[in-house]
Amino acid sequence: MPSSRRSSRRPYGKPAPELNVDRATGGRSSVTRDGEEWVVQQIRHSEKQYTCPGCHRVIAPGEAHVAAWRAETVLGARDGLESRRHWHAACWRIGH
Repeated sequence: MPSSRRSSRRPYGKPAPELNVDRATGGRSSVTRDGEEWVVQQIRHSEKQYTCPGCHRVIAPGEAHVAAWRAETVLGARDGLESRRHWHAACWRIGH
């Protein structure tokens, strides 16, 4: 006897759902500022408190913000990632 449960697969001929690029890339993007390549990642919430280097105010736990770091440094990409800074999104947008 066949199962009464319906398949969770999408029906034949129906288009696949649109890919959420932000979610697929972890919210990361590359930005060039003052001739330097930066990696910027959207942070939806966090459990830690950070100080924004733009305004020197607190980014509270749970507050959406961005983390930014140089894509390449003299010591390599890993050093850039380890030196990332957390910014208020508005502070990052207006420039640092």
